Amino acid sequence: IARHTMAMPALTPRVWTAAEVQALPDDPSHRYECVDGELLVSPTPRLAHQGAVTALTVLLESLARPAGIGTAFVAPSEWVLDPRTLVQPDLYVVPLTDGRRPRTNEERTEALLFVEILSPSTARFDRVVKRGRYQQAGIEYWIVDLDSRLVERWLPHDERPSIHADRLEWQPAGAASAFVIDLEPFFTEVLGPA
Repeated sequence: IARHTMAMPALTPRVWTAAEVQALPDDPSHRYECVDGELLVSPTPRLAHQGAVTALTVLLESLARPAGIGTAFVAPSEWVLDPRTLVQPDLYVVPLTDGRRPRTNEERTEALLFVEILSPSTARFDRVVKRGRYQQAGIEYWIVDLDSRLVERWLPHDERPSIHADRLEWQPAGAASAFVIDLEPFFTEVLGPA
């Protein structure tokens, strides 16, 4: 008696493009991104997350803007890295355009910094999927871990991050000297005393 085995066809995941993600209907309760064709869907962030984004945006803006280095933007704000990668970092810093904030996506020539505030629902995206893609694009990347009160700083060629709990020195392109960011007051403002 001959035996026949039926093989199940392999399921290949759908590959998303940036244009397809941009064409999705607006959904205020979720953020949609794609990295190398993988669709990433994140729920609306919690209040502590949004407080951290706001506080860090104000801090980075107060350092980079007066020095004529750059300006900060927050999500939702799309950044297309390639046809299969569209991201919305929680916040990012870009160079000024003729001394002012860029007014269009076309005026954003490069990113000086991408920042993600870690949350349980986005940890894999932030630490693995996005990190690798941001490094490949040559963008400095910070992961802010509120639970641990620290910042993981990834430079484009790092195999491991530098970990910062007390202070972080950041010297973006064009800065005459490093900006010093005291992290303890930042975490205290966002989360209360340790």
